[in-house]
Amino acid sequence: MTTSKTKGAPPSRFRPHPWHGLEIGPEPPGLLNAYIEITPFDLVKYEVDKHSGYLRVDRPQRGSSQPPALYGFIPRTYCAGEVQRLSPTSARGDGDPLDICVLSERPIARNEIIVRARVIGGLQMVDNGDADDKIIAVLDNDYVYGTARDIKDVPPVLVERLQHYFATYKLVPERANAVKIERVYGRQRALKVVQAAIRDYEHEFGGAR
Repeated sequence: MTTSKTKGAPPSRFRPHPWHGLEIGPEPPGLLNAYIEITPFDLVKYEVDKHSGYLRVDRPQRGSSQPPALYGFIPRTYCAGEVQRLSPTSARGDGDPLDICVLSERPIARNEIIVRARVIGGLQMVDNGDADDKIIAVLDNDYVYGTARDIKDVPPVLVERLQHYFATYKLVPERANAVKIERVYGRQRALKVVQAAIRDYEHEFGGAR
């Protein structure tokens, strides 16, 4: 059996909570850790249980749309007043950690993993009045996407697929869609959103532990 050797804090005797116990990343706000809840192969939406830190089934996907990228959240972030101020058509933050989508050329089929992600942009999304931004990142050192530094550096069709997925993943026939994609933004705006979510976390839960 082999173990990975990483610099930093000593290993915990217990499994850390993925939201509060993992490091935000080596160079925030641009180079981050992403905790993956859903892969492009999942037809069920999984979500971390805020109390236990384990994944729970949120809901089976009603339609046939599948996430086009790894999907999860950035540890030690929170969407409240600071994030909401960057989303003028929203009424409040959604009260969750900041979501992140990570593009990778090689298929990754496992969830409950940590990946190193480089921020390149995001989607300004409002869900039923909540600011619910989706940060877009690439897998660091990915052989195809790893050199991307801004949203314009990846094929537009990938961003279109992300927009389509989030615009439709909560659709219910004969009901109005409560999700709106307000705009796609680049790296500089995305860094501001990440910084806002870090500040919201510090306000709500305190600083680094």
